[in-house]
Amino acid sequence: MLFTLSYIFIYPVKSLAGIRVSQWDVVETGLRYDRQWMLIDENGQFLSQRRLPKMAMIHTRLTDSELILSAPDFTNFTLSLEPQRGAIIQSTIWKDCCAAEHVSDAADAWFSAVLQQSCQLVYLPTETKRSVDLNYANELDRVAFADGFPFLMVSENSLNSLNSALAIPIEMARFRPNLVISGCDAYAEDSWREIQIGDLDFRLPKPCSRCSVPAINPQTAEVGKEPLTTLSRLRKWQNKIYFGQNALHNQSGKLAVGDIVVVKISGENQPPISI
Repeated sequence: MLFTLSYIFIYPVKSLAGIRVSQWDVVETGLRYDRQWMLIDENGQFLSQRRLPKMAMIHTRLTDSELILSAPDFTNFTLSLEPQRGAIIQSTIWKDCCAAEHVSDAADAWFSAVLQQSCQLVYLPTETKRSVDLNYANELDRVAFADGFPFLMVSENSLNSLNSALAIPIEMARFRPNLVISGCDAYAEDSWREIQIGDLDFRLPKPCSRCSVPAINPQTAEVGKEPLTTLSRLRKWQNKIYFGQNALHNQSGKLAVGDIVVVKISGENQPPISI
């Protein structure tokens, strides 16, 4: 059976809507520009849809030189992909504190108006090195403003299996993956430890435990009970719900939709849930 990379998604600003691309560069921190920007509150704490579901309604688009942001009833706002150097703001993501750079007062004003929440936009400069949890990674692994890992990987048939148990099917966008794989069985990724996609090698050290974000409709920002209710019945282990796998890359390069996926090392399912 042939496994292929069927979708690539990037999320330039943490917790805003993502962008589907057909091919993309992979750099030290993952997909280029993925979670390179982040919104923080007055205490430097990161903001996400968990706290502000309407963040799902802010869309992003990339050109060769700009990041374009749009929101209902607001004029688009444009950022340079090479921002000018700004003041350093210590910004917190979960237990990590990063030396991020302030983008601009204009960006702060736009986001604060859209979200009706005082906030600042920060950027992760290349010289700031955010490490991945060494319980699952090595000392050279880096990540931008993603929760913990450079990549989130899910198979198409995992979603198909979940949708077969839901009264109303949902889209993959609920789970905010970076890489979607086709051709494999549902939840086959639970057993993958090392894979190759095109010319790049990946390690899958840890399954992804899900928070409340998949319950947010990305089209309306409304919060419901599904798919978390069904996932809690089908994919719960040690009081956490799992869907998808976190992944680390071994080298930089390029990924493209249609790349062949080769499973190099498999192991016991993580989490240990029977299909």
